Amino acid sequence: MGTMGRAIYSVGFWIRETGQALDRLGSRLQGNYRFHEQLSRHRPLMNVFDKVPLVDKEAFVAPSASITGDVQVGRGSSIWYGCVLRGDVNSIVVGSGTNIQDNSLVHVAKSNLAGKVLPTVIGDNVTIGHSAVLHGCTVEDDVFIGTGATLLDGAHVEKLAMVAAGALVRQNTTIHSGEVWGGSPAKFLRKLTEEEMSFISQSASNYSNLAKVHAAVNAKSLEENEFIKMFQKKFARRKEEYDSATDVASEAPPQLKAT
Repeated sequence: MGTMGRAIYSVGFWIRETGQALDRLGSRLQGNYRFHEQLSRHRPLMNVFDKVPLVDKEAFVAPSASITGDVQVGRGSSIWYGCVLRGDVNSIVVGSGTNIQDNSLVHVAKSNLAGKVLPTVIGDNVTIGHSAVLHGCTVEDDVFIGTGATLLDGAHVEKLAMVAAGALVRQNTTIHSGEVWGGSPAKFLRKLTEEEMSFISQSASNYSNLAKVHAAVNAKSLEENEFIKMFQKKFARRKEEYDSATDVASEAPPQLKAT
């Protein structure tokens, strides 16, 4: 059955390739009247002049992320889909075990009004929620930055602190260890509980494990992933809540679990 599945996949692949070839031929025949579409030059890692990103081999960088210029990413950290880390006019340092979640932006400031150089420094085991913005700030170890939060130039978040979702931390604000800040502009709300401190640590660990799964999937070629998806769909056990509209396979076959 495996041989048959691969043969069917190969036929589908060549049909799609033929369609693309016909599209290119049609465009050439249209001459100057054809629609010009430039190919995307997106690369997850890109130099800016002599500034080169340095990413640990144990880190996960999603294919749609952009790490540009003077950026360092430590061991076991993860930079998720749609993130931008732009170290052009200054440097960005991301420690170990830190996760920067989808669509977040990390940038730097060349200097503030006082002429102070403002790189962005993010410590170890930090969780930065989806769509957060960090600009020329410092975040120490074991910190939680909520979804959609913004940290402006000179902001400093000390170890074991939390910034609530949607908060705006103004320039040169210091959030001390053990504090929770929220609001726009952000203000001190209360002290962290023991449960919240444990949650910060667990969140970083969970994302570290999840990143390994995504890294393994992204390491496979498009052909491999398409074949696995077809195989899963063929042999999955359909439960009562099986969604026929989306054709979701609820369980992977044993042949694939060991891969």
